[in-house]
Amino acid sequence: MSSPSLDQLGFRLHPEDSVLIARQDIEPGTYSGLTITNTVPRGHKVATADIAEGTAVRKYGQIIGFASRDIAAGEHVHTHNVTYQEFQREHAFGADATPTDFVPEDQRATFQGFVRPDGRVGTRNYLAVLTSVNCSATAAKMIARRVEASGILDDYPNVDGICPLTHTLGCGHSGSGNEGFEVLRRSLQGYAGHPNIAGLLVLGLGCEVNQVKSLTEDLKLPEGTPVHAMTIQEFGGTKKTVAEGVRRIEEMLPQANAHERQTVGADKLVLAMECGGSDAYSGITANPALGAAADLLIRHGGTAVFGETTEIYGAEHLLTRRAVSREVGEKLVDRIAWWEKHVQADGSSINNNPSPGNKAGGLTTILEKSLGAAAKGGTTNLVDVLQYAEPITDRGLMFMDTPGYDPVNATGLIAGGAQLLCFTTGRGSAFGCKPAPSIKLATNTPLYERMTDDMDINCGVIADGEMTVAEMGEQIFQHILRVASGEETKSEELGYGEEEFVPWHLSTVL
Repeated sequence: MSSPSLDQLGFRLHPEDSVLIARQDIEPGTYSGLTITNTVPRGHKVATADIAEGTAVRKYGQIIGFASRDIAAGEHVHTHNVTYQEFQREHAFGADATPTDFVPEDQRATFQGFVRPDGRVGTRNYLAVLTSVNCSATAAKMIARRVEASGILDDYPNVDGICPLTHTLGCGHSGSGNEGFEVLRRSLQGYAGHPNIAGLLVLGLGCEVNQVKSLTEDLKLPEGTPVHAMTIQEFGGTKKTVAEGVRRIEEMLPQANAHERQTVGADKLVLAMECGGSDAYSGITANPALGAAADLLIRHGGTAVFGETTEIYGAEHLLTRRAVSREVGEKLVDRIAWWEKHVQADGSSINNNPSPGNKAGGLTTILEKSLGAAAKGGTTNLVDVLQYAEPITDRGLMFMDTPGYDPVNATGLIAGGAQLLCFTTGRGSAFGCKPAPSIKLATNTPLYERMTDDMDINCGVIADGEMTVAEMGEQIFQHILRVASGEETKSEELGYGEEEFVPWHLSTVL
């Protein structure tokens, strides 16, 4: 019986690559002239030729690290023999930017959404209890739970629920003018005015830095949006506050229920894209497939946004080449430079990301992880680079400056206006992000089969040879439209999403 060919053993993603990615565990032996000297786990890399110490290791045709010692052909390539180091990248601003091939307007996709007074469209219809400070978080959750437990929501079928948006910030730091305070305010304002929220109760303690009165004055919500503001100290304690909060939520229910789904164009959609618990298959299956879905949405007039600046580090030159202008490309480079200084000041390194789980899944350096993560951005032009939680006002592909930590990244994207999120995972992240539904994309079939109650789509069929990236992109796009129209995601069925509202904490705790 003949031994498997190299193509059967693993994926070679580019002719210039010096590594092969194992399709399954490869045991020692000789395969098509390549002698494997030690076991190579599924998803990990094996050298296809000798790599001298100090030489660049390539995957996707790009540099993912440098050999820390001589690596022999057939040897397992990972953290034990590859190191991260900086190298010069050519940004070539706009060199690959091309006109977008838009679908004619009369042929564009549609979905069933909640149209708000200002023309924005929601994919869900929540009432929210938004806290100004950690001190009011428990009371906010009590209000939401009491309303839900009362059974009154059965009388309002168009209302998806009561969403408590609690966090750990709001005091113990400087106020107006402080960068961290402004990021918090921007995040809270973005959620308060989110198209998936029909009405709002803002709840504070009373003595915090992030005062309810000034917060609500700055909200700039669409005309007619019901907003109630309360503090626990003002109402005489927790029990009285909860009782009054329940009454005010019940008062808003009829108005929220008056919103009904109607047919709208896909150009009204803003899709957030995220990857977490990544593995070596993320950059081969789910991320490029999500990128293909983003391309489709953009061709239909919509918007796609992704972030995690620390997880496109080393791949930013691929995005600057697609920037619509030098100004946009330089905004991305500036954010990269900010992060370099930020981690140095903290005594850290950007290569501290990947996580242990990422490395167990076959990712060796941040450069390798970033190249796979950047695939979520598809192939269309990069239209703008946004600050954290900055409102998304343009259409097309956007990048937002966020940390790589999943809930903090998602919070920024949703605060910017994304009405739903696609989350790719190779290790099996458990995640939701109310008020936006989260669609979970598994990068490999074993994960999908093991965690089928959490995963919405199996992108592992790409690696299994059953579907192309383009075909999976179309499937994801159609699934996005169904979820935007009200179909529940696995995360929603499980009740995820209330603990993942995590604004980026940039302030010094005083």
